Parts: sequence; structure tokens; C-alpha cells
Amino acid sequence: MLLAMEQARAAEEAGEVPVGAVIVSPEGEVVARGENRVLRDSDPTAHAEMVALRAAGRALGNYRLPGCTLYSTLEPCSMCSGAILHARVARLVFAASDPKAGACGSVLDVMNHPRLNHQVELVAGVLAQECGQMLTEFFRARR
Repeated sequence: MLLAMEQARAAEEAGEVPVGAVIVSPEGEVVARGENRVLRDSDPTAHAEMVALRAAGRALGNYRLPGCTLYSTLEPCSMCSGAILHARVARLVFAASDPKAGACGSVLDVMNHPRLNHQVELVAGVLAQECGQMLTEFFRARR
């Protein structure tokens, strides 16, 4: 999660909402990193998780990421949750809950719906206070 926080800080330095993500292989190797790039890329899909998923797919030569763990500083939205499921990520660890767009239980519960053919192990709240504070300070400074 500390590596994901580094990505979030990089996003913030570039003027983006500070969200970062890292994907780790089953062997414990970091295979991809992502930070929010929505503004820089003029791309509504360039959330940190999506950037990391794309990079992991390229690094591993496969759009499926079995056994991988995705770490995110913020609870994924419905778009990112859907992509995580389609990629067959084994485990999702996220820090702060997102009361406005979270799709892992906060607003929606896209992840692990009983009718889906893939289930993701969820771990929520890892360094939640630190990541939440980073987001709070970012938005406070913009107001």
C-alpha cells in the first residue's frame, strides 16, 4: 500500500486526484503501477486502477491476471471493479472507502456479486486514515 501511496502523491503533484494503485504478482513482484491520469490524458477511464491493469496486462502478456493482488488507495468505482473482475485479479486491497462512488460496498456492491463467475478476496481499510487524509487535504486545498 505504501507503493500505491507513492503513486497517489505523484498524481497529486501532476494536479490529479491523489489515487494510486499497484499490482503484485503471486510471487510478490510488483508488475505494474498506476496513478490517476484522467486530466492529463483527457480520458475518463484513466483511473489509477485502470492504468495499473493495462500496464500489468502488457507486462504479463495477458489480460487475465490470476493470482495477482491489486492495491489501491481508494475503494474502486464500478468501472474499475468491473475491470478487476474481468482481469480475474485474485485479491483487492484498498485503503479509504469512497462514500460517493465506491463499488465494493460503500455505494454499490459490484464486487463479488453471487451471480458472477469470479470472486475477488477483499481487504478494506489498509492505511485508510492516511489515504483518506491525503484526499481530504487535496479537496480542501481546491475549494
